[in-house]
Amino acid sequence: MSASRIVARAGAALAVAGASAGVLSPAPAHAADGDRTAFTIRDPRITESSGLAASALHPGVVYTHNDSGGVPKIFALGPDGRVRAVLTVGGASARDWEAIALGKDDRGRPAIFVADIGDNLGGAWPYVTVYRIPEPARLRSRTLRATAFKIKYADGPRNAETLMINPKTNRLYIASKLFGGKIYEAPRRLRTSGFNVMRKVGDAPAIATDGAFSPDGRTCVIRTYFGARLYSVRPDGRPGRTLKSIDLPVQAQGESVTYTADGTSLLVGSEGKNQPVYRVPLPDEARPSPAPPPKEAQTAGGTEEGHRDATNTRVGLFLALGIAGAVGYGLLRRRR
Repeated sequence: MSASRIVARAGAALAVAGASAGVLSPAPAHAADGDRTAFTIRDPRITESSGLAASALHPGVVYTHNDSGGVPKIFALGPDGRVRAVLTVGGASARDWEAIALGKDDRGRPAIFVADIGDNLGGAWPYVTVYRIPEPARLRSRTLRATAFKIKYADGPRNAETLMINPKTNRLYIASKLFGGKIYEAPRRLRTSGFNVMRKVGDAPAIATDGAFSPDGRTCVIRTYFGARLYSVRPDGRPGRTLKSIDLPVQAQGESVTYTADGTSLLVGSEGKNQPVYRVPLPDEARPSPAPPPKEAQTAGGTEEGHRDATNTRVGLFLALGIAGAVGYGLLRRRR
């Protein structure tokens, strides 16, 4: 790690310490080699971007939201970071929104889940809530009625900022924000009546601030203020063993992460005004396997190429015989 990066991280640590004391002094953001700014969130309505989720339905669109207070809204950002639509979550409150993820509703249609799961008072809330709205087929500002799921933890209340949804099973996972963090699994099907009890299924890094599953469901990632941990995904859909630690750019208060829609990189963001969202390339072992070309294309290409090769060979042979014949004829005339 370079000296400049160490200094930058020390500055970020001071910023986090100030945030915990109620004062956030944004530290300058720095990108590592290979990282680049995907876009910058400059909309004055977004000052506490606390979650990111890349849409598969709308190429280049990323959803985000503010942390707490105000009207419950989800912002759809275009590739340039500009707001393309504002989705108001009808029937929801915005007590302490901490994460957002994409999944499906009960009929398998694309849906957006936003997690009101923060609890900075350490167990003051008897339950927390995850809201679900349909992901609209056409992006325009509107109000969408939410389905609410009340959440409790089997081992008692806790603060959390990480919501992840496995794209293969549509099952929800939450990571607690503790020094001895844990990963909790929701029931297979969420219920709107009563409570959905989350049960501990694994360990999470200390001070987890967000996480996500890859689009192909092979890996998942959980980030903290200063780095991220990449996990394999077990056959049962749960986060498995640690694959690698990933160095993240230093940010003012890094609280969000998602995979890009193509699964090749991470997008990481920060709370604060005018904050960049960085694209962090994933290591080779975490990238999706390239899809093989369709068999039809292979056959057509092979046949066409084989025909072209055979034709070229015949033309070359005829040309060589013609040249040889012309040379032989010239020699014969000289002898006469």
